[in-house]
Amino acid sequence: MFSNWRISSFNGALLAAYFIPVWTLIAFNIMVSPIHGLYERPSVSIALFASDHLQLAKITTVRLAWLLALARMTVVAFFAIFLAMLVRPSFRRSGACNEALAIALALGSVICFVSMVMASKVGEIEALRMHAAELLMLLGTTIVMAFERPTQPRAEVRMPAGELSLQQP
Repeated sequence: MFSNWRISSFNGALLAAYFIPVWTLIAFNIMVSPIHGLYERPSVSIALFASDHLQLAKITTVRLAWLLALARMTVVAFFAIFLAMLVRPSFRRSGACNEALAIALALGSVICFVSMVMASKVGEIEALRMHAAELLMLLGTTIVMAFERPTQPRAEVRMPAGELSLQQP
């Protein structure tokens, strides 16, 4: 069963198992209560940077929170598409599902990197550690995808012209 799994596919499935529930919960907390959800630990660095350095109004902060929730849900959606495509063995063998994984990795890496930079600017050490750990997970899978060799098509076994197969008289 696991003979046709690529390392990047398995690693991407493990990442999806982490990011789908965690980032969905974060995004739903922001959607329910934008300001309160934005000031929780996963997004506090963005909230503090916006309030300290950008000096945004309340409604603009709410829009920023919703934009962050939309970005996180977009990453979750691409991870879900990747998992849905991973179910089919033909997609898994050919690596066709890696496009959805690559988009999720790229968007997630940008969100984590920006959050990490903002956390370092406002001095949130715990948020910095969390975003750095998530960024390292995403970058690790990106490196595995970049250096993994493409699959070689299996050569069909052909009978020489002189030999008969078992089905021929």
